[in-house]
Amino acid sequence: MCQKKYVTDLLNRFNMSNCEVAATPININEKLQREDGTEKTNPRLFRSLVGGLNCFTHTRLEIAFSVSVVSKFMHSPTKQHFGAAKRILRYVAGTVDFGVWYSKVSNFKLFGFTDNDWARCLDDRKSTSSNLFSFGSGVVAWSSKKQETIALSSSKAEYTAATSIARQALWLRKLLADFSYEQIEATEILCENRSAIAMARNPVFHGKTKHIHVQHLFIWKLVIDGKIVLKFCGTNEQAADIFTKSLPQDKHQFFRPQLGVCNFESTGSVE
Repeated sequence: MCQKKYVTDLLNRFNMSNCEVAATPININEKLQREDGTEKTNPRLFRSLVGGLNCFTHTRLEIAFSVSVVSKFMHSPTKQHFGAAKRILRYVAGTVDFGVWYSKVSNFKLFGFTDNDWARCLDDRKSTSSNLFSFGSGVVAWSSKKQETIALSSSKAEYTAATSIARQALWLRKLLADFSYEQIEATEILCENRSAIAMARNPVFHGKTKHIHVQHLFIWKLVIDGKIVLKFCGTNEQAADIFTKSLPQDKHQFFRPQLGVCNFESTGSVE
């Protein structure tokens, strides 16, 4: 799936067809906030740009996190917010021919990744959760959003994120069963926080877990029933990282093909 014409029109609309391209959609460790000390900018123009980028995330999921960050300032954008949105467009300008490539896989098995960036938002200190699902080819479902509650530790934020992806996994398993592709084995979800994995496997109420809301505790049942299994993966293998934080160029380009995003001019070969 590719939206080359759409993004070409978007670049023309904002007079950025010949702009200097950016290697990544967001600056490393950039954290935007409501009051950043810069002047306000044209809100209608900002909303038009962010809205256009949001529609583009259907086939360019690697910009989903960056777009979600700038989307928080639609009501009162500043020049810094507008600059961050234009940087996403400058990244897109250098990857116009990219899209999501889906290919046939021999082992049609659902698996996912979950990640979290604890207390990322400077305005309310809520964490950012992300997840993705794949069958071994392009990603078929993904999410990058702020958590509704404030987590008191990174482990609790990771546990909340894991619970969210478990609900999504349960829905996808039921959907696949309707299509006669029932997943017999437990769906693997890769997480980089060992404490969150331990809490899911042995959810005993003690000092570290008693503050977690009951709605997040149903993951116990999914693990016990063999529908979900949480497994550890290192930070360098955590593909969901691209949905929670700004990454350096080499790491961004490493995770991008793992999402199935590649250059269509190279006949879908992953670079």
